[in-house]
Amino acid sequence: MPLDRRIFLQSGAAAVVALLHRSGASAPSSQDGPAVLGFTAVPASLRDAVVVPPEYEWQLLYPWGTPTGIEGRPMSAYAPDGSHSAADQALQAGMHHDGMHFFPLPAEDRALLVVNHEYTDEQLLHADGIAEWTAEKVRKSLHAMGVSVIEIERSRDGWRQVRPSPYARRVHGNTPMRIAGPAAGTPLMRTAGNPSGDEVFGTFANCAMGVTPWGTYLTCEENFHGYFGGPKEAAKDMTPAQRRYGAVPGSQWVEYWRFEERFDLSRHPNEAHRFGWVVEIDPFDPTAKPVKRTALGRKRQESATCTLAKDGRVVVYMGDDARFEYIYKFVSHGKVSAAGGGAANSRLLDEGRLYVARFDADGRGRWLELVHGRSGLDAASGFADQAEVLIHARLAGDVVGGTRMDRPEWIAVHPQTGEVYVTLTNNSQRGDPGKPAPDAANPRADNLFGGILRWREDGGDAGSTGFAWDHFALAGDASQANSGARYPSGDADIFGRPDGLHFDGGGLLWIQTDMSGQLIGTPPYASLGNNQMLCADPAMGRIKRFLTAPSGSEVTGCVVTPDRRTLFVNIQHPGESRDDGNGAPTSAWPDGTVPGSARPRSATLAIRRRDGGIVGT
Repeated sequence: MPLDRRIFLQSGAAAVVALLHRSGASAPSSQDGPAVLGFTAVPASLRDAVVVPPEYEWQLLYPWGTPTGIEGRPMSAYAPDGSHSAADQALQAGMHHDGMHFFPLPAEDRALLVVNHEYTDEQLLHADGIAEWTAEKVRKSLHAMGVSVIEIERSRDGWRQVRPSPYARRVHGNTPMRIAGPAAGTPLMRTAGNPSGDEVFGTFANCAMGVTPWGTYLTCEENFHGYFGGPKEAAKDMTPAQRRYGAVPGSQWVEYWRFEERFDLSRHPNEAHRFGWVVEIDPFDPTAKPVKRTALGRKRQESATCTLAKDGRVVVYMGDDARFEYIYKFVSHGKVSAAGGGAANSRLLDEGRLYVARFDADGRGRWLELVHGRSGLDAASGFADQAEVLIHARLAGDVVGGTRMDRPEWIAVHPQTGEVYVTLTNNSQRGDPGKPAPDAANPRADNLFGGILRWREDGGDAGSTGFAWDHFALAGDASQANSGARYPSGDADIFGRPDGLHFDGGGLLWIQTDMSGQLIGTPPYASLGNNQMLCADPAMGRIKRFLTAPSGSEVTGCVVTPDRRTLFVNIQHPGESRDDGNGAPTSAWPDGTVPGSARPRSATLAIRRRDGGIVGT
């Protein structure tokens, strides 16, 4: 559908508010209305339940297996025993919900909710687990990842899914999509199935996300490497670049390669180059082909947070979620046009400059450009052209001297100040023999708890190449000896391993945590309880625990509606066990109360104040 101005303004709220702020116009303040963080803090808990403050209530909206509601297609129901087919799964909510966004529709109280599905738990996905792999199981697994677009409607009783809907859509691991930007069509992107190197089947490993100022959705391909494999003996033929991205035969998580040839690295090594990108999806047009935007660089893509430079160019902040990897920024050459519509503005993501961050010990930092022919990025260092710089962005970051970080994940931009916050989840290898030592930005050896770092671009301009930085929080339990935990004020609830981040329109920062099921409840994490979501007021330095999650689950994906009256949040992999996920689930949430009574399901929740007030108050 045509993108009208109302949707442009609401969907690109963060960028638009940033422009209003810089021009002197008024913007919402976290100090307006009811008391900020006035809710009753939730204590740390190991309960197998979703716990929210007593002033709030939650509603189950979209669990794994729910029909997506695609117009003209069967409303295939969830099979509790896992017997639903690959074709069924292509029409249903995928597994392990992650990043998401709320897109208002012109009709009042209607919207689209777009939800990522990060990965698959094969033991739960199939009726007989993975006792034996088959081609049908590969198809079903690919269909259980990707993205859902669903239509929702608000009523007096809360939110409900609209089915069928002309907008509803599932994008998954077999969906045709286009490759665009400087790497499209270049030799490393060409395969036997696509000799032109400009089209690919599927997106998967969809973790964090972003939203463009023109109202499209950016999904991020994170741990794509685990889905490519091959015979173990072929590992000796892999290049250093392939090894740096983890795409090595014999180290695969699943056996796709045995049944779908494109996943066999020994036969089609270039196929893995076509994953690890930011993918743009138009949520308003279910017929529009998704596009992989190669100008933004290839990595284990975590976050694609958009804002605007002072002159109207689009800026995209990105992390690479692995130990000792980098933080990136893309700045477009052209400027966003409110009159240009989505198609014209989307081309901005194909032409621009990619940078990697360097954090200096004096609290200053620089954005180092990743441009072929400059700063050592040339044939002598292994880069034939700009396409290779982008395909191997990690290696380019090594050459120019970016700062190797402790797993940079979600990035959020404060809607009033323009400050940028990033979660550094953890890095237990920091300071190990042969590994990078602690530095100013990553100050703790054996960093078990992670933290949140922030920076302020010079001149308040996201297009700047210099910035000032500091630590907003070093997570952990400060009462434990040598934890190194440090919070912005004494009025903070403790947490560990921060992952998801989201600023609402009032400037409240929502923080989500991701301790693995193997660690929850064990030393030194015992005092933290289950994973949780907290709300922070950066202006006051206060952090309060808002939600605790069911056993074994991660809290991830968060968006607050423009009126700030509903908070959507995802509960991922409930029941993850303490033995690398191969044991019996520790939860039956949300369908059962006793482990083993039902297959646990990831799900989207809608959370509201009982009195209909602003969330976070």
